[in-house]
Amino acid sequence: MTTTLHFDSATSAAIGRAVDALAGRQVAVLTGAGVSTDSGIPDYRGKGAPVRTPMTVQQFLGSEDARRRYWTGSHLGWRTFAATEPNGGHEALVALETQGVATGVITQNVDGLHLRAGNRRVIELHGTMRRVQCIRCGQIFDRRDLAVRLEHDNPWLASPDAVALGPDGDVLPESSAGLVVPACTVCAGILKPDVVFFGEFIPSEKFHEAEQLVRASDALLVAGSSLVVNSGIRLVERARRRKLPVVIVNRGDTRADRKATVKIDAGTTEVLQALVGPLTALR
Repeated sequence: MTTTLHFDSATSAAIGRAVDALAGRQVAVLTGAGVSTDSGIPDYRGKGAPVRTPMTVQQFLGSEDARRRYWTGSHLGWRTFAATEPNGGHEALVALETQGVATGVITQNVDGLHLRAGNRRVIELHGTMRRVQCIRCGQIFDRRDLAVRLEHDNPWLASPDAVALGPDGDVLPESSAGLVVPACTVCAGILKPDVVFFGEFIPSEKFHEAEQLVRASDALLVAGSSLVVNSGIRLVERARRRKLPVVIVNRGDTRADRKATVKIDAGTTEVLQALVGPLTALR
């Protein structure tokens, strides 16, 4: 990391305390939407973010019209979403893993940027936009192949006007009337992105994998998450029960600020980059 970073005195002091808390330890990392904002993917829970009413799994499964709205917006957003690139924060986490500091990354994001950046052990708590699954027969489809089908059956999707990207790769198009909804080519069942919708639970085996990573580590670093989602706060509680240091990097308040060993209220990219040198030098 050759970038020269400048912080105010309070942030610099907090980073120093974070280095002291994490030094010489095996660190599990938990990331949220704030890690991907510098890649152009908005954080819909951050300060100033617009109020959203995301589609629930019950709405998606219960209505053809809802699925038509979903696939229209999701596809238009996904085209931009899929073109985003990892940022310096992602690269810093790769460096921490490569140098033996980070034991792995648990992410609440569905953008796949940690894997694209080069992290080897990534637990995607909320799934991934890379795959689509039939809820009847279980067949898995690559999202890129589905995109080709959608544009073939709905040519107007191939050249939409500029749209505003939502944090989960969706937008709110003016109209979805007439969209041909994709169905499973094996059994004609309903296709659903391999992500955890609102109203769904994280698969128990996936959360258990995340717990195991925390259990096998000596500290927990939370980056870019307000910890509003219960899965994140539960992992913080697992770490606290074992009396592990918990360092939180996030702009704005989180649900665990009072429980953190160190809280750094600053941008995740810059702080993660600043942590790499000191932590890897101590290995």
